[in-house]
Amino acid sequence: MSSERVNRWVDDEWAQRYLANRDTIPFRRQGYEVLIEILDGRSVTRVLDLGTGDGDTLSLVLGRFPEASGVGLDFNAEMLRRAGARFADDTRVQLVHHDLDDPLPDLGSFDLVVSSFAIHHCAPQRQRSLYGEVFDRLRGNGLFANLEHVDSPSVERHHEFLAAIGVAPADDDPSNQLVEPDVQLGWLRDIGFEQVECLWKWRELALLTGTRATA
Repeated sequence: MSSERVNRWVDDEWAQRYLANRDTIPFRRQGYEVLIEILDGRSVTRVLDLGTGDGDTLSLVLGRFPEASGVGLDFNAEMLRRAGARFADDTRVQLVHHDLDDPLPDLGSFDLVVSSFAIHHCAPQRQRSLYGEVFDRLRGNGLFANLEHVDSPSVERHHEFLAAIGVAPADDDPSNQLVEPDVQLGWLRDIGFEQVECLWKWRELALLTGTRATA
């Protein structure tokens, strides 16, 4: 809900705090379960994870598709260190130091692009342009699945969310640049994504998806 552009994710201690507390967020793992469930029946040989963090999401996807390869992008040194340790012996994985505020590097094309609780740290106009870059990198019938922290329709609802996750308003993350899910779904449709949906939601946590049509 903050309008001030602040990015605490340059701070390794901030990343450590997040990793220590993330599993205490109610229903969070349920969102991941839905993300993996919607991959049933898909053919995935290459996946891109935006804001990979310690590699948790990328590891889940590669567990579902053990023959696939993956690329994880992040810019926080602590996150990349932990992801590097996770995938130290996994030749399927390439980790790339990259700030999502900058245009995506040329990494080729993908059957699946995922992200989990990362893109909302970019300014809204950058979030929208990043979605366009994702579209350009998807192969035909490729899926974009963004498990995201989204905006509430009111300050009251936002404070209810904070209370539900045990955070006082004064301790709200100033890095957040939250956008309502309907706005983001509109972006995806305007860019050219099809089958655009919010497939799961709990308060300010949502799974937003869209597919690039077969060429």
